[in-house]
Amino acid sequence: MEPSPRREQDRAALEAFLLEHNALRVARHGELVESTDHPALLVWSEEEVVGVATYVINGDDCELLTLHARSRFQGTGTALLTAVQAVARRAGCTRLRVVTTNDNVDALRFYQRRGFRLARLRPGAVDENRVELKPEIPTSGAYGIPLRDEVELHLDLVEHDGLHQGVPVDAPGNTVDVPVSRRPNG
Repeated sequence: MEPSPRREQDRAALEAFLLEHNALRVARHGELVESTDHPALLVWSEEEVVGVATYVINGDDCELLTLHARSRFQGTGTALLTAVQAVARRAGCTRLRVVTTNDNVDALRFYQRRGFRLARLRPGAVDENRVELKPEIPTSGAYGIPLRDEVELHLDLVEHDGLHQGVPVDAPGNTVDVPVSRRPNG
């Protein structure tokens, strides 16, 4: 299973796949982004797209914008994530980050098992995005959990080289800023 960069002739298949996963437009950080406006890696099975990752590189930072696989537990997501890490490293990025939502416990498990660390919690951010940017965001998500907050995870690409080598995560001075803002109830 080898992810390949999107080609112009892949656009229709990419859009159909992302639409199926409600990921053509991504709301995060109070901004609405067209995921197809950014680089993408695709996994194909014969003539069918079975996985997509879109990403944004900005200086030494790479954001994984979308990551979706048609079937879970087949290695598609891991292959896409590994390929995005390689692209980010080649571009000189030192960090890979992803924003997900509080209800997406499967994604939280997936990323943390692959070395990502919890970095930021934005209470109420999804509620705000639903009102201001993307009204089609549902009010409840996976497992019936109310869909309210953004959760950001980071992977240090210098420390995590895919072989779990480098500076130990618990080394002195290795801290993660986890700002938590308090919002009044109401």
